[in-house]
Amino acid sequence: MAASFTPLQSTLGTAHDDVSAGSSAEYPDRVSVMEGRLQLQENEITLLKSSLADALRRLRLHDQLIPLLKQQLIAVNPAAARVLNQVFCSDGFSSSRKLSSSSALDGSRHPATRVRRNSEKLAKDPQEKTKKRLDKKAASSANLLTRSPSLESRTKDLIASAGSPGSRRGTQGQSIKMFIRGRPITMYVPSNIQNYDDLRMEPPVEKLELDWVYGYRGRDCRANLYLLASGEAVYFIACVVVLYHINNRTQRHYSKHTDCVRCLTIHPDKVRVASGQTAGVDKDGKPLQPYVHIWDSSTLITLQQIGLGTFERGVGSVAFSFADSGAFLCVIDDSNEHMLSVWDCAKGTKHAEVKSTNEAVFTVEFNPNDSTNIITCGKSHVYFWTLSAGSLTKKQGIFGKYKKPKFIQCFVFSLTGDVLTGDSEGNILTWGKSPGDVKTLGKGAKETFQIMRQTRAHDGSVFTLCMLQGGALLSGGGKDRKIIRWSADLAPERECEIPEKFGAVRCIADVDGEELLVGTTRNAILRGTFSDGFVAIVQGHVDEMWGLATHPSQDVFLTCGHDRLVCVWNTEEHKLDWCTTLEEYGLCADFCPNGAVVSVGLSTGRWLVLDLQTKDIVSDYTDGNEQLSVMRYSTDGSFLAVGSHDNFIYIYNVTESGRRYSRYGKCNGHSSFITHLDWSKDGKYIMSNSGDYEILYWDIAGGCKLLRNRYESKDREWASYTCVLGFHVMGVWLEGSDGTDINALCRSHNERMVAVADDFCKVHLFQYPCPKPKAPNHSYEGHGSHVTNVRFTHCDSHVLSMGGKDTCILQWRVKRGGTGDSGGDRLHSSSSTSTSSPEP
Repeated sequence: MAASFTPLQSTLGTAHDDVSAGSSAEYPDRVSVMEGRLQLQENEITLLKSSLADALRRLRLHDQLIPLLKQQLIAVNPAAARVLNQVFCSDGFSSSRKLSSSSALDGSRHPATRVRRNSEKLAKDPQEKTKKRLDKKAASSANLLTRSPSLESRTKDLIASAGSPGSRRGTQGQSIKMFIRGRPITMYVPSNIQNYDDLRMEPPVEKLELDWVYGYRGRDCRANLYLLASGEAVYFIACVVVLYHINNRTQRHYSKHTDCVRCLTIHPDKVRVASGQTAGVDKDGKPLQPYVHIWDSSTLITLQQIGLGTFERGVGSVAFSFADSGAFLCVIDDSNEHMLSVWDCAKGTKHAEVKSTNEAVFTVEFNPNDSTNIITCGKSHVYFWTLSAGSLTKKQGIFGKYKKPKFIQCFVFSLTGDVLTGDSEGNILTWGKSPGDVKTLGKGAKETFQIMRQTRAHDGSVFTLCMLQGGALLSGGGKDRKIIRWSADLAPERECEIPEKFGAVRCIADVDGEELLVGTTRNAILRGTFSDGFVAIVQGHVDEMWGLATHPSQDVFLTCGHDRLVCVWNTEEHKLDWCTTLEEYGLCADFCPNGAVVSVGLSTGRWLVLDLQTKDIVSDYTDGNEQLSVMRYSTDGSFLAVGSHDNFIYIYNVTESGRRYSRYGKCNGHSSFITHLDWSKDGKYIMSNSGDYEILYWDIAGGCKLLRNRYESKDREWASYTCVLGFHVMGVWLEGSDGTDINALCRSHNERMVAVADDFCKVHLFQYPCPKPKAPNHSYEGHGSHVTNVRFTHCDSHVLSMGGKDTCILQWRVKRGGTGDSGGDRLHSSSSTSTSSPEP
């Protein structure tokens, strides 16, 4: 994917990644440049092969059609024989053949030139002069659309010129050419469109508003789960901060961030919230500036924007001061020096700034009793900062006789004023002030912060510490997945272990002294007590997702991804119905029309059929040894088409209500991997797209034959429309698109809308059909990564979109025309008729 987003793993990595990033920046840069060049050359070679295959296909089509057309013309009008002798004479035919070949080479001319241009430093092309002459004749790829009369159109004109009674010209024989990366893609205008130029494109009357967010980012972020005074848990995933009422099971959303949220903290008043985001890049690859928003959790109004243009790469950690009722905000950014800055919350101005350390910094906090004291911790350090007269000075914590841990993961302040840290060795260290060592350092030696006590707590890292009201302490372990309650003097009182499937303990939020909320490293939020155990109230995927399918008659959808999880969700109840783990990761899925089973395509060429009730695997097949990219049942459920990266589409007969499959045939003709496919409404034909931007049509009922005359399919009706290339959805492509900018699209069942998932973190809603360039649309933000898939629910009441690396599923409510906007939980949208939610 030529994605224009910042991968989470590269910018939001673990501590180990952060530590090594600065010291080895040059080497990965060189490697990434080489990898980019190699990938570009591979793409261009693929395009060149496909263009040559397309040229051969056109030549064969001309060879087959010309004798047929000649017979038809003579049969219709004998007077045409004289014209035929002029046009199809041996010299004329030869010229026509040459013209066809030249036209067919148009598609390969641009990719061929690109390959030569990239390799001209290594060797000179002996045919360079010939190619330059060809390039001068080539159609410009800067123009997205051009008109080109088809062979059939020329034939009809020929009949008319020979005096055929009742014949007329029209748009029926016209085609539209769309260029992607210099390759022409021909699309034929349907017969019901009399004048293509007169078509008017409007945005759909329907709009989307965010209804629910599935998932939580606990995999690589810390201190990101809090409980507000309203009874809402506040956490984030992708670009959305979620406010989830744990008793009412409702969600609200703060959606003013433009890229992935990285950190979160709440004000002492338990109402105001500060959230910081990563930098990211725009669709042109230019870096965007990170910032912190301070906002009101009751109204979702942004109160202050902090640090725009100041922070580098992103915001890693934020903290409000407590002793002065939250007058200041401390921020640490993700620059190499991890700049520590203190801001006036009311004015939004910088009060102080200093370089922190080149090592990874995990968290920052003000001393709750003294806002001039700030503590930071991270790799191999804990620093005690003093704020005085607009400047910051630091003292390093001295480990002395105690083993220095590799990472100080977290810390809290005890009621006595001591600082308790949790580290990667599994210990809780108690820090206190110690007078200066006058004997060693002489007169004027300053006091230091030293370890007063070491308490063995966990097997593996201590990931989080949480101080309770009465002075008791909670600690959460990584490797042992334990939550331990400690008395005020650090004597263990109670402990429990969370289930392995949820991962390690990432953070803990106290509900009422007994009940807890626990965020985990496998992106789940648990609720429970030491006595009753814990149950998941929020769950999500933990790795990149691609497979998405909606049930044909129920409020249910399925997702699968690189974490090898297959999850079935309920859109009405907003919960995970069930989940199972596969041996390989899933990339695509589709429900059988009877709704009883679902097929899931895996990364190895294997595909499974799962029973929705029992969760059992009822069928298990393998086609090839490359990953599968699309599964699609015919309308009546009698056939299943399996699209693979080995360039084939495998067709299966389906019997026994979707539980038995037998190979019917194989569609062979694509010159690159299959990306999308759809069945016709009568279940006899397939339309398919491939990685080199081909649109092919197949006669399945006739034996999986390739329909070489694509013009014959221009009026065919399709049961679904998920192919990203086609006349009816041509308007979703922007001028200059590289072919990977649109990852998925889906037509609504009422055939009024098209939802589009793009590579720039956006979901779009278009009118259907939208066959003209620059079609107006509504655009929605919320994802923090390329949007990999999008689907309408069975009754078109909702749209589901899936982020790739952000592991987030967004559920959008479709608002019919005429209904009012509820701007509070609305994400940014833009179109020719709607604007972003007003910022109070």
